[in-house]
Amino acid sequence: MQHDDVIWDIIGNKQFCSFKVKTKGGNFCRNEFNLTGLCTRSACPLSNSQYATVREEKGQCFLYMKVIERAAFPARMWEKVKLSRNYEKALEQIDQNLIYWPRFIRHKCKQRFTKITQYLIRMRKLVLKRQRKLVPLSRKVESREKRKEEKALIAAQLDNAIEKELLERLKQGTYGDIYNFPVYAFDRALEQQEAESESDSEEEEEEDEDVGQSEFVAEEEVDESDLSDFEDMNELKTSSDDEEEEEEQAKASGSKGKSPANGSAPRRKRAHVEIEYETEPASKTRTT
Repeated sequence: MQHDDVIWDIIGNKQFCSFKVKTKGGNFCRNEFNLTGLCTRSACPLSNSQYATVREEKGQCFLYMKVIERAAFPARMWEKVKLSRNYEKALEQIDQNLIYWPRFIRHKCKQRFTKITQYLIRMRKLVLKRQRKLVPLSRKVESREKRKEEKALIAAQLDNAIEKELLERLKQGTYGDIYNFPVYAFDRALEQQEAESESDSEEEEEEDEDVGQSEFVAEEEVDESDLSDFEDMNELKTSSDDEEEEEEQAKASGSKGKSPANGSAPRRKRAHVEIEYETEPASKTRTT
C-alpha cells in the first residue's frame, strides 16, 4: 500500500527529488504528469494516490487518471481518455470522469485543458499565416560561393569576347571556308543586328511623328521681381550702347585731325561742284 505522506517527506522540500528545480521565485516540477508545474504537496504526481491531469499529443488532448491499484505495474498505472475537439463536450467529459474526485483536481484539469486549447488554436493560425524562414549560412560557404560566381563571370566574359571576335572574322571572311563555325551563333548575331536596326527605325519613326504637330502651352508665370530685373538689364544695355557710340565718334574725329582751338565743330567736306559759263557773241554796231 502506498503512503502519500511518507513519500512527500522523502521527496518534498526537505530532501532530494530528481524532478524538482529550485529557483529564486519558487520550486518547479519537471514531471510530465504534473498538473500545475509547481512542486507542492497537492500538485505532486508521486505523493498523491488520487491524481489526474490533461496532456496533449499531436494536437489531440487526453485525460490521464491515476489508478493506484496498478502501482505494481507502472506502465499501466495511468488510464487514458480521449477528449472531444469540441470545448464544451470535453468539459462535460472531464466532469463525468472526475465526478467523485476532489474539486481542486477537477478545476485544475479544466484550467489546463483551456490553456492547451488556446495554444493549439494559436498554432493553427500561425501555420496558416505566411512566415519567414531563417536559413543559417556559414562564412565558408558564402566565400566559396562568391569565388565561384566571380570565376563564372570572368569565364562568361571571356567566352563572349571570343565569340564576338570569331563572328567579326567570319563576317570579314578572314579564313574563307577552311573552318567549321557553329551556325546558331552566327544566326543569333544576325538576329541581334536586325533587332537593333528595327529599334533604330522605330525611334526615327516616332521622332518623325512628332514633327509638324502644334501644341498649346500655358504661359509661364513671371514675378514682379523678375520684371524689375529685366528692366535693369535693359537700362544697362542701353547705357553701354550709348557709351560705345560716343567712343566711336571720338575715334573718328581724332583720325581726321585735331579739333579747332575755339571748340567749334569740325567742318564737313562739301561735294565738288563744276560751274559752266556760256558767252554770247557781241552784237554789231548800227550804221548811221
